[in-house]
Amino acid sequence: MIIKKVHCILWHIWLMSDFFITAAIIRITNRNKIKRRQRYLRNNARISKKFLKAFNIKLNVKHIENLKQLHKLPYLAVSNHTTYLDIIILASLENYIFITSVEMRGIPFLGKITRNGGCLYTNRKKYVSLPEEINRFTAALLQGFKVMLFPEGTSTNGITVQPFHKSLFQIAIKAKCPVLPICIKYLTLDGKKIKNENRDRIAWYGKMNFLLHYLKLVGHKLEAEVEILEATPYQEGKTRQDISDDAYQKILKCYQQEKFS
Repeated sequence: MIIKKVHCILWHIWLMSDFFITAAIIRITNRNKIKRRQRYLRNNARISKKFLKAFNIKLNVKHIENLKQLHKLPYLAVSNHTTYLDIIILASLENYIFITSVEMRGIPFLGKITRNGGCLYTNRKKYVSLPEEINRFTAALLQGFKVMLFPEGTSTNGITVQPFHKSLFQIAIKAKCPVLPICIKYLTLDGKKIKNENRDRIAWYGKMNFLLHYLKLVGHKLEAEVEILEATPYQEGKTRQDISDDAYQKILKCYQQEKFS
């Protein structure tokens, strides 16, 4: 296992070097902010597809046709959130702009990844900044981007889907765009069903140290499933509470189909 871990770590270092070098070239050669972000997102998708193999993740995508129907349209995508692997999985499927916290921007290494990945930042502790954030995130949708939001507000232990924060669903109303719910499930670890005793090997949440978690996870074999649920089109008169509740119920129902013990 040690040799396997070292091999995977070296592979990951190679891929991250590729990611940062390519991002630096994009930053230097693109003065237009929109085109720069477009290329950042394509770089994210390219590297994420390689990281699926490097993390030894067997990924099954259900109802991919729901994703393809929206391929040429801007929309707000929302998903449950358990671990940093969620981002790799979702980025491998589509060129999403991820909304993440301002705290993440300040974390060494992870913050650099978000900056070079074209992320948008939200300050969940400073409500006075919310109107400006909504305008900024709406602008990204109106520019033609697809925006990914984790409405639980943070990663969780994966036992269930936590209630959604509704405030940022307002951007779908302002942009008059669809909302696409996506459900991520981690099914097995080294061929064994995910249970309470091995759940934290995958889930990264709370005050878990990123490096220690990564070192325990790397080298193992994972099986994950992504279900692309039916998109909710923009409807005049729907509130952000209505949209949030609809997305939450769809994802929760899907998630609970996989029973964890």
